[in-house]
Amino acid sequence: MNTSIKGIVIKAQPYGYKTICRNGFALDRLPLLKNENGKAEMFCISPNNGRSVVLGEYNDHYLLSKGNGLTYTQTTFINTGEYGASTWGLLLKEQAVRDFNIGVEIEKLGIKTNRMGSVLELDYEYHIPTIKETIKPSLLQYSVECPYRIIDFPFIPKSMLKKELEKWEVLNSNLYKYKHLIATEVMFKNLSIMHSKGILHNAIHSQNYSWALELVDFELGRTPNYPYDNEDYEKQYPFLFRREIMQTLEIINYIAWCLKEKIDFGKITEIQHLYNLSL
Repeated sequence: MNTSIKGIVIKAQPYGYKTICRNGFALDRLPLLKNENGKAEMFCISPNNGRSVVLGEYNDHYLLSKGNGLTYTQTTFINTGEYGASTWGLLLKEQAVRDFNIGVEIEKLGIKTNRMGSVLELDYEYHIPTIKETIKPSLLQYSVECPYRIIDFPFIPKSMLKKELEKWEVLNSNLYKYKHLIATEVMFKNLSIMHSKGILHNAIHSQNYSWALELVDFELGRTPNYPYDNEDYEKQYPFLFRREIMQTLEIINYIAWCLKEKIDFGKITEIQHLYNLSL
């Protein structure tokens, strides 16, 4: 699968796999793990992408995969010991399935997000010494309009950024003068929809919004259909909603800074009130 994206080439090796989840649209399944002796190729488009890679392009979208191994070391996976099975570069099956299921639910609410493709469990055994278990890594594969996250501003090609910002005008029903206000409207509308339905993203960050204003990465999220297994987390999640408002404000500030726009705090506050997100 080819891509016009010119990132750093990551050598990879294909493995046999089992499909755990599938979202109904056809795509080539690419069960790849980083392997410096491999003959397949993946692409890392930003140093902010530690375990996610671009696999190629699909119907004017980009096919991404999460859990394919560390992009910034010679080693595929590294377990540092402090969080049990949590391993750098690795995606556990329960994390992948949770991200997939919540992502599908979010898309049905009309929130602009990635389109989930599949969860694959690979025929590759990785021994985790801290828990003395051997597991099989999983991959989460999905498509996006833009593979660059907001945090990737220094790395997105200027031509692609220009193209994405032009698309924002389709979302500009209130005819805002500044681009950061268009983003404000989209992001606070997303929060309003999610919070009204008891949905917490729990990782709102410039790492988790694309320059197409897609909200992604829901593996830490919580919905009434997918509550937390941990009793303490489940007790605490209602207190985290207001925090997501502050995290969104940080992203808006970063967008304004990137685009050299003077941030309009008054108008941002008006939009917050419009969506009942006042602090």
